[in-house]
Amino acid sequence: MTIAKDFASKAAVAFVAVAMILTMFAPAAQAQSTQDLQKMIDGLMAQIEALKGGSGVGGGSSAGVCPFTWTRDLRTGATGADVKALQQFLNADEATRVAATGAGSAGMETETFGPATAAAVSKFQTKYRADILTPNGLVSPTGTFGPSTRAKANALCVASGGDEDEDEGEDEDNGGDADLQGEGTLDKFEIDDASDTDIQEGAEDEVIAELTMEATDGDIEVDRMSLTVKGVNVPTEKDPWDVFDEISVWVDGDKVATFDASDEDEYLDEKAGTFRFTGLGLVLPEDEEVEVLIGATIAGNVDDAGTDASWDISVDAVRYFDADGVAEDEDVEDDLGNPRGAVAAFEIVEQGDGEELKFSLGDGNPEASDIVVDTDNKTNDVTVLEYTIEAVDADIELNELSVLLTTSAGNLGLVVDDVALDIDGDVFDAENSASTVAATTTFTFDIDGDVVIDEGEEVTVKVMVDFRSQESSNNVARYANGTTIKADVTSTQRDATDAEGADDISEFSGTAIGKTHTLVAEGIVVPIDGFDSSFTTQGQNDTTGIFTLTFEVTAVEKDFYIRKAATAGTATSTGVEFTLRTPAGYVAGSSTVSGSLTSTADEDTTGVFTVNEGETETFTLKVTVDPNVTGLYSVLLNTVNYTENANGVTGSTAYTPVPAQDFDTDDENINQ
Repeated sequence: MTIAKDFASKAAVAFVAVAMILTMFAPAAQAQSTQDLQKMIDGLMAQIEALKGGSGVGGGSSAGVCPFTWTRDLRTGATGADVKALQQFLNADEATRVAATGAGSAGMETETFGPATAAAVSKFQTKYRADILTPNGLVSPTGTFGPSTRAKANALCVASGGDEDEDEGEDEDNGGDADLQGEGTLDKFEIDDASDTDIQEGAEDEVIAELTMEATDGDIEVDRMSLTVKGVNVPTEKDPWDVFDEISVWVDGDKVATFDASDEDEYLDEKAGTFRFTGLGLVLPEDEEVEVLIGATIAGNVDDAGTDASWDISVDAVRYFDADGVAEDEDVEDDLGNPRGAVAAFEIVEQGDGEELKFSLGDGNPEASDIVVDTDNKTNDVTVLEYTIEAVDADIELNELSVLLTTSAGNLGLVVDDVALDIDGDVFDAENSASTVAATTTFTFDIDGDVVIDEGEEVTVKVMVDFRSQESSNNVARYANGTTIKADVTSTQRDATDAEGADDISEFSGTAIGKTHTLVAEGIVVPIDGFDSSFTTQGQNDTTGIFTLTFEVTAVEKDFYIRKAATAGTATSTGVEFTLRTPAGYVAGSSTVSGSLTSTADEDTTGVFTVNEGETETFTLKVTVDPNVTGLYSVLLNTVNYTENANGVTGSTAYTPVPAQDFDTDDENINQ
């Protein structure tokens, strides 16, 4: 029985009861005072009002819920007595009722805010668009009982307590909305594949189709859509209700309608896989494109239907109303002429299919550099490699990672005290000891699921090393100045990763190959970021080239001395040495090459520069080339020779800047 018929029946019974009581007690009434008779009539009228109930959304019965005041926002998943009151309130108007039968219907309201309640709230928001949606700049209803919606409901249910005009707005059957304008028509309807057409079994609310609609000549309200979902290459015994749990409609991130796709009896045509969404209340303002998404929740046993199962979904027909409540039914393919045949295709794949981890160097990966280590104490938390890991097609949980370390010392245990990973601020120590006698060792890190990478996101991983002091307790050097260290994630370490998504992850790509770093406890450092170069030519036909190389030198632990000399070649053990890179046909004896060295450092009378402990000085090497052949030339800063002796020569140590390519000039053309 409908709400209206239920009310009429109760009212009729009440009036008959009044008539019978008045007839039965007529003699007594005559004997009583007018005041007593009025009390009797008032009591009977109160019973009639109790049977009629209070006012609801449109003035119908609301099971006595009004007056009522809602004090909190409600959305899908909310529970409580106020949810039940909201369902009673919405059920008072056929245009906003929660359900026609069953749970949530009039007389069977629940305390759970589910999809049906959200859809009813959307209808309410559409009906009172001017008070709820328009002031907030919204085009489509949200299905959330938020501040604006709650304020309107309280105004109707509390302020009037039952006097709201029954004619405000029109019901769903008549269509139309007081705020719609013009005699609108559905001019555009397009359906496209989702951005990701691989849908995993067990997925919830995954987009399977994207709809674009637009009205012309006025606003319209889309009331219902008929759709068909069918398998393309699945076994004939596999019907859609065996594969889909739910199919839904989404607008602006809110689920506004659902279809129980797992129930065969809910389909309009079981054989064809046709079903319908009704009461959508989707408003299309004139000349504005509105995007609607079709989502699906997939059963977890789709493997039974065969992997890589292809499906199509189409929107066959649309019903909408214009501002006058005139209904139009459009065949999407024939009437609207969708060039793609109104079909969106997608594929249902095995759980975990397509899930992958991608490894790559991070933007902050340190360049090859000199790492200054302490002679007597550990040097901690030095980042030698930075890389990223990206999760593809799923949220992925990390369980174990691996990194390869290599040293030129021949024994990592002499150089490294500890290794750790910093993953977006969370630090994990290596499981195996750094006390290894091997020059190359893979270190493993137990992440134990403490790091989860969201789908499409990435984490930054820093490999941090604690270096041992260069000298042991008895002042014996553990490793020499110039010892190198390098960290990598090669394909071997990458494939050893243990991670989980929907299933164990076995698909990996990319690597992270680090730079070589040089350890210095005592001596000089020539940093990469302190190097620069320029080039000019002179002579009438640019026959002489002048290369200018500028670099910085820092003294570590002591004062050091560098002879004022610049030589083409190597192994001179004095000043700086450079290499001239020449084209084919170049003859050294018939070409003129010279170099000069200047510096911001103090220079004594014998031509020796002093770089004081902890200080950084700038050196300028100028190389002049007058070649015997025309071609491309460049200059490489090969060696900087330094010593503790003030003469700049005795006990000289050769420092080779690395990587070499970062201390080389550009190729420049010089004419003969």
